Amino acid sequence: MFFFIGGVQPKTVTLDENPRLCPSCGLAQAKLKRIDHYVSLFFIPLFPVKKGEPLLMCERCGFAAPPDQADYFARSRQFHRRPQCPSCGLELDPSFNYCPRCGTKV
Repeated sequence: MFFFIGGVQPKTVTLDENPRLCPSCGLAQAKLKRIDHYVSLFFIPLFPVKKGEPLLMCERCGFAAPPDQADYFARSRQFHRRPQCPSCGLELDPSFNYCPRCGTKV
């Protein structure tokens, strides 16, 4: 009796090792990567079937988006920021009237 164990599996390929700023978390942990699909035999990738599109993927927070749309996510994140305390800079809930750290009126 013979069993064939194979299939198509994804493989992440790093296109550029230079870290870039992540639009989501703001740290320089995002790299340009691509997810390719390979035919595999006994979990060993043999040859590529489909090449994926380049993605900007953050290794810290898991953010992934095409490089041309990453600027859109960065701009939209700026509009949805929480208010900050003018005295100590702590991010506050919009319902707060006073800062819980320093007591300054918001």
